[in-house]
Amino acid sequence: MTDPVVRVRRVLPAVPEVVFDEWLDPEALAEWMCPRPSRCVAVTVEAHVGGRVRFDVDDSGRLVLITGQFLDIDRPHRLRFTWSHSGWADPTATSIVDVAFEPHGADETLMSIEHSLLPAEGFADHDHGWAVTADQLVTVLSRR
Repeated sequence: MTDPVVRVRRVLPAVPEVVFDEWLDPEALAEWMCPRPSRCVAVTVEAHVGGRVRFDVDDSGRLVLITGQFLDIDRPHRLRFTWSHSGWADPTATSIVDVAFEPHGADETLMSIEHSLLPAEGFADHDHGWAVTADQLVTVLSRR
């Protein structure tokens, strides 16, 4: 049996370079990352292979730490990084987030997020969370 994979696809109103850069800009990430009402209160991005990524999340008054490391950075096509969640039964468990960016239509991007190796307890939460987060990115880019 294979582990379930969260898959989210959205067409975004910006070219791949713009969408890709949103994922590496701490100020931009604070705007749209984390499904509301949760909020990123601090974001760390070391944008190189082996660099850290960290989201300090206020989840309705509870602090959650999401940490990881970049495995692949191929601007503007792909980002891949590890993902560990302090709220999991084993907070050292490591999952993988793979984000692909493809040109779509005129000045748009098809963004595909695949989150694999999630512990069973985290699947439903992340399935919902990535869908909401992707919608928030659509909204942010629509306003720019």
